[in-house]
Amino acid sequence: MSGAALPLVRIPVGIVVERRKADSPWVDVVWRGVAVLPDEPETRPWTVLREEEGTTLFYAGSATVDLYPLETARYRDNLASGSPSIWIVLAPAEGAWPYSVAAATADPAEGEAFTEAGANLVEAVPMPEMLREAIESFTAEHHVEREFFKRKRRQADPEALARRQHEGGHE
Repeated sequence: MSGAALPLVRIPVGIVVERRKADSPWVDVVWRGVAVLPDEPETRPWTVLREEEGTTLFYAGSATVDLYPLETARYRDNLASGSPSIWIVLAPAEGAWPYSVAAATADPAEGEAFTEAGANLVEAVPMPEMLREAIESFTAEHHVEREFFKRKRRQADPEALARRQHEGGHE
Protein backbone atom coordinates (compact mmCIF):
# COMPACT_ATOMS: atom_id res chain seq x y z
CA MET A 1 0.00 0.00 0.00
CA SER A 2 1.14 3.45 -0.76
CA GLY A 3 0.62 5.33 2.51
CA ALA A 4 -2.16 7.89 2.19
CA ALA A 5 -2.30 7.62 -1.60
CA LEU A 6 -5.54 6.33 -3.05
CA PRO A 7 -5.46 3.50 -5.56
CA LEU A 8 -6.21 4.45 -9.15
CA VAL A 9 -7.61 1.01 -9.93
CA ARG A 10 -9.46 -1.45 -7.67
CA ILE A 11 -9.98 -4.94 -9.10
CA PRO A 12 -12.51 -7.10 -7.21
CA VAL A 13 -11.48 -10.74 -6.74
CA GLY A 14 -12.82 -13.81 -4.99
CA ILE A 15 -10.65 -15.81 -2.61
CA VAL A 16 -10.58 -19.63 -2.54
CA VAL A 17 -9.32 -21.32 0.63
CA GLU A 18 -8.47 -24.94 1.31
CA ARG A 19 -8.98 -26.85 4.56
CA ARG A 20 -7.00 -30.08 4.60
CA LYS A 21 -6.83 -32.78 7.25
CA ALA A 22 -3.44 -32.41 8.93
CA ASP A 23 -0.95 -35.21 9.20
CA SER A 24 0.16 -33.97 12.61
CA PRO A 25 -0.43 -34.84 16.26
CA TRP A 26 -0.66 -31.10 17.14
CA VAL A 27 -3.32 -29.80 14.74
CA ASP A 28 -6.41 -31.34 13.17
CA VAL A 29 -6.59 -29.25 10.00
CA VAL A 30 -4.41 -26.92 7.92
CA TRP A 31 -5.84 -23.83 6.21
CA ARG A 32 -4.31 -22.04 3.23
CA GLY A 33 -5.27 -19.72 0.41
CA VAL A 34 -5.16 -21.57 -2.90
CA ALA A 35 -6.63 -19.37 -5.64
CA VAL A 36 -7.92 -16.00 -6.72
CA LEU A 37 -11.03 -15.82 -8.86
CA PRO A 38 -10.86 -13.06 -11.49
CA ASP A 39 -14.07 -11.44 -10.24
CA GLU A 40 -16.22 -11.21 -7.14
CA PRO A 41 -18.76 -14.05 -7.44
CA GLU A 42 -22.34 -13.78 -6.24
CA THR A 43 -21.66 -16.46 -3.63
CA ARG A 44 -21.89 -16.20 0.13
CA PRO A 45 -18.55 -16.33 1.98
CA TRP A 46 -17.55 -19.77 3.25
CA THR A 47 -19.59 -21.62 0.66
CA VAL A 48 -18.20 -25.12 0.02
CA LEU A 49 -16.95 -25.43 -3.57
CA ARG A 50 -15.67 -29.01 -3.45
CA GLU A 51 -15.03 -31.80 -0.93
CA GLU A 52 -12.86 -34.85 -1.46
CA GLU A 53 -10.79 -37.16 0.75
CA GLY A 54 -10.08 -34.89 3.73
CA THR A 55 -9.83 -31.68 1.69
CA THR A 56 -12.51 -29.01 1.36
CA LEU A 57 -12.35 -25.94 -0.91
CA PHE A 58 -14.30 -22.87 0.18
CA TYR A 59 -15.11 -19.56 -1.43
CA ALA A 60 -13.91 -17.51 1.56
CA GLY A 61 -15.04 -14.06 0.45
CA SER A 62 -13.95 -11.14 -1.66
CA ALA A 63 -11.15 -8.61 -1.67
CA THR A 64 -9.83 -5.95 -4.02
CA VAL A 65 -6.43 -5.84 -5.66
CA ASP A 66 -5.58 -2.13 -5.47
CA LEU A 67 -3.13 -0.65 -7.96
CA TYR A 68 -1.04 2.42 -7.12
CA PRO A 69 1.03 4.41 -9.66
CA LEU A 70 4.06 4.57 -7.34
CA GLU A 71 4.20 0.76 -7.03
CA THR A 72 4.46 -0.07 -10.74
CA ALA A 73 8.11 -1.18 -10.48
CA ARG A 74 7.10 -3.90 -8.02
CA TYR A 75 4.16 -4.98 -10.19
CA ARG A 76 6.51 -5.13 -13.17
CA ASP A 77 8.97 -7.30 -11.20
CA ASN A 78 6.10 -9.60 -10.20
CA LEU A 79 4.92 -9.92 -13.82
CA ALA A 80 8.48 -10.60 -15.03
CA SER A 81 9.11 -13.28 -12.40
CA GLY A 82 7.97 -16.11 -14.64
CA SER A 83 5.13 -17.00 -12.26
CA PRO A 84 3.15 -13.81 -11.49
CA SER A 85 1.35 -14.07 -8.16
CA ILE A 86 -1.36 -12.53 -6.05
CA TRP A 87 -0.78 -12.63 -2.30
CA ILE A 88 -3.85 -13.74 -0.33
CA VAL A 89 -3.99 -12.63 3.31
CA LEU A 90 -6.25 -14.39 5.80
CA ALA A 91 -6.53 -12.92 9.30
CA PRO A 92 -7.62 -14.84 12.41
CA ALA A 93 -11.33 -14.33 13.11
CA GLU A 94 -13.73 -14.92 15.95
CA GLY A 95 -16.88 -16.85 15.16
CA ALA A 96 -17.91 -19.75 12.97
CA TRP A 97 -14.83 -19.58 10.72
CA PRO A 98 -11.23 -19.33 11.95
CA TYR A 99 -10.15 -16.79 9.31
CA SER A 100 -11.49 -13.83 7.36
CA VAL A 101 -10.22 -12.42 4.09
CA ALA A 102 -8.00 -9.47 5.01
CA ALA A 103 -6.42 -8.53 1.67
CA ALA A 104 -5.19 -9.50 -1.76
CA THR A 105 -2.26 -7.76 -3.42
CA ALA A 106 -0.10 -7.90 -6.53
CA ASP A 107 2.76 -6.11 -4.73
CA PRO A 108 5.35 -8.65 -3.50
CA ALA A 109 6.67 -6.27 -0.82
CA GLU A 110 3.19 -5.69 0.57
CA GLY A 111 2.52 -9.42 0.54
CA GLU A 112 5.70 -10.00 2.52
CA ALA A 113 4.83 -7.20 4.95
CA PHE A 114 1.57 -8.98 5.81
CA THR A 115 3.63 -11.91 7.13
CA GLU A 116 4.96 -9.69 9.93
CA ALA A 117 1.70 -10.13 11.84
CA GLY A 118 2.54 -13.69 12.83
CA ALA A 119 -1.07 -14.90 13.05
CA ASN A 120 -1.91 -14.03 9.42
CA LEU A 121 -1.91 -16.74 6.77
CA VAL A 122 -0.25 -15.32 3.66
CA GLU A 123 -0.06 -17.33 0.46
CA ALA A 124 1.20 -16.39 -3.00
CA VAL A 125 -1.11 -17.96 -5.58
CA PRO A 126 -1.02 -17.88 -9.40
CA MET A 127 -2.29 -14.64 -10.91
CA PRO A 128 -5.34 -15.18 -13.16
CA GLU A 129 -4.82 -14.13 -16.80
CA MET A 130 -7.44 -11.36 -16.56
CA LEU A 131 -5.60 -9.78 -13.61
CA ARG A 132 -2.23 -10.17 -15.34
CA GLU A 133 -3.55 -8.29 -18.38
CA ALA A 134 -5.08 -5.52 -16.23
CA ILE A 135 -1.86 -5.11 -14.18
CA GLU A 136 0.32 -5.13 -17.32
CA SER A 137 -1.88 -2.42 -18.84
CA PHE A 138 -1.83 -0.34 -15.62
CA THR A 139 1.96 -0.69 -15.35
CA ALA A 140 2.50 0.27 -19.00
CA GLU A 141 0.33 3.35 -18.56
CA HIS A 142 1.65 4.58 -15.19
CA HIS A 143 5.24 3.38 -14.82
CA VAL A 144 7.88 6.09 -14.60
CA GLU A 145 11.55 5.15 -14.22
CA ARG A 146 12.93 6.79 -11.11
CA GLU A 147 16.60 7.56 -10.81
CA PHE A 148 18.27 5.95 -7.82
CA PHE A 149 19.92 8.47 -5.52
CA LYS A 150 22.56 7.15 -3.17
CA ARG A 151 22.69 9.03 0.09
CA LYS A 152 26.06 10.32 1.16
CA ARG A 153 27.25 9.22 4.55
CA ARG A 154 28.11 11.85 7.09
CA GLN A 155 31.61 11.72 8.42
CA ALA A 156 31.85 10.10 11.83
CA ASP A 157 32.51 12.45 14.72
CA PRO A 158 35.32 10.84 16.73
CA GLU A 159 34.38 12.97 19.74
CA ALA A 160 30.78 11.72 19.76
CA LEU A 161 31.77 8.60 21.67
CA ALA A 162 34.48 10.21 23.80
CA ARG A 163 34.04 10.30 27.56
CA ARG A 164 32.66 13.59 28.67
CA GLN A 165 33.15 15.27 31.99
CA HIS A 166 29.92 16.30 33.71
CA GLU A 167 29.59 18.98 36.35
CA GLY A 168 31.07 17.89 39.63
CA GLY A 169 33.71 15.73 37.95
CA HIS A 170 31.57 12.53 37.95
CA GLU A 171 30.27 10.63 34.98
